[in-house]
Amino acid sequence: MVFFLFPLLVQLVIGIAFQAIGYLLMPKPKEDKPTEVQDMDDPTAEAGRPIPVVFGEMEVTGINVLWFGDKATITKKIDV
Repeated sequence: MVFFLFPLLVQLVIGIAFQAIGYLLMPKPKEDKPTEVQDMDDPTAEAGRPIPVVFGEMEVTGINVLWFGDKATITKKIDV
């Protein structure tokens, strides 16, 4: 009687092994971009557009991007 269950158990073990291998080889989901980078998805570089020069803190929209490096925020403390 045990000999009739042996092929079933072998197929069951092989099926579980293939499921585990398939799970391990499954492609990982892509991570979302941080919100700081999403606003620079489509930079423009058009001739004739003015390049704003900002002194201080100001929001500039629709800028003409000539070069884009690592985007970071630096906070400095100034003692008076």
